Amino acid sequence: MRFERRENPGAILTMCAPLAAIAVALVLSGLLIAVAGASPFKAFTLTLQGAFGSRLGLSETLTRATPLILTGLAAAIAFRARLWNIGAEGQFLLGALVVPALGAMPFVAALPGPLAILCCMLAAALAGALLLLAPLGLRLRYGVDEVVTTLLLNFVVLLLVSTMVEGLMKDPLAFGWPQSIPVPDSAVLPNLIARSRLHVGLPIAVGLALFVWWVQSRTVFGMRSRAAGLNPAAARFAGVSLGRTLVVVACLSGGSAGIAGAIEVMGVKGYVTTDLSPGFGYSGIVIAMLANLNPIGVIAAALFSALMFVGADSMSRILEVPSYIADVAVALSLLSVLLSVFLAQYRIRR
Repeated sequence: MRFERRENPGAILTMCAPLAAIAVALVLSGLLIAVAGASPFKAFTLTLQGAFGSRLGLSETLTRATPLILTGLAAAIAFRARLWNIGAEGQFLLGALVVPALGAMPFVAALPGPLAILCCMLAAALAGALLLLAPLGLRLRYGVDEVVTTLLLNFVVLLLVSTMVEGLMKDPLAFGWPQSIPVPDSAVLPNLIARSRLHVGLPIAVGLALFVWWVQSRTVFGMRSRAAGLNPAAARFAGVSLGRTLVVVACLSGGSAGIAGAIEVMGVKGYVTTDLSPGFGYSGIVIAMLANLNPIGVIAAALFSALMFVGADSMSRILEVPSYIADVAVALSLLSVLLSVFLAQYRIRR
């Protein structure tokens, strides 16, 4: 038995393989639910109802999907160019920390709402980009593996956030609770739906994903970044400057994760704590792989993940099934999609 690469997988096979993989993952998850003593059909029905069956559920699902779109986008942008950014979690937290720090400055608090929001987002994007440019510089100059450096920087940033929220940036009105000073009112994101947490960060995230798709598919830089990921040696021979291309890729990837942190603190929390992120940066890697590194697919993958996490909470309370089944379903989906992508590109020959 051997694997033989398909000359032309075809659009139908390429599109249907991930959908079939997710269906297989849901079937396997249903078997685990049945072992737990509940009906898989009822469990999935309750999951859908919990995520989309009410105004509150729908708004919470879309709110949860917003940072996942941006962190998934950060991973997809970097991975397509073979820049292994495992530090989106740290970039997320640093981007969030910049917002109240900048908002404490009088000239930012005095700005009109749109300008204050734009200023905070640009600062968060710059912080996230700089945090990724440092490991990239070590890779380009000394050949240091960016997987290790970006991963370790996550813990460095977490310690920095902990130090700041318990020290210089601690809110004196928080009754001793370790949280930062609040975001100024001018920089708070307006809500899309009244009496809900859904904010304008959602259209910003979707718009950024569409913009990245256009850049990757319709511009010269997009062709260069794809060439750098597919075959760096051939790209260099064709005249592509890998260093310059990867610097721009790092700015887009780290900036996207930084904006995710800014949007979360400006639209949902209002202040920074050490538990601001339940793992958005690491979940972004899973979402990017589920989407096959496609920016538009990232939107769908983020919605699927948010659906599972939000819907599983209500389902677990009713059926007394552990809510961790959502993590299992997402993990199985990732493994199934990776296998389906492989089988779409290769056939088995005897």
